Amino acid sequence: MPHVSIKHFPPHLDADQTSTLVAAITNAVRAAFSCDEAVISITLEPVARAAWNERVYVPDIVNSTATLVKVPNY
Repeated sequence: MPHVSIKHFPPHLDADQTSTLVAAITNAVRAAFSCDEAVISITLEPVARAAWNERVYVPDIVNSTATLVKVPNY
């Protein structure tokens, strides 16, 4: 607890970009939940653009309005 899952279009992030992202997310989650960083887990999952609607947009955005806390504006 807590777990953050990020699905994104490729390209993959390089090691420095990944480290920067993980540190920023970890710090934000620690501050919000007042927890130790040792209990935080993060996944990065690249999703092909062609599969985005089926694998992410419909199940995680359209069908998850009860838990979606930021709506995309595009």
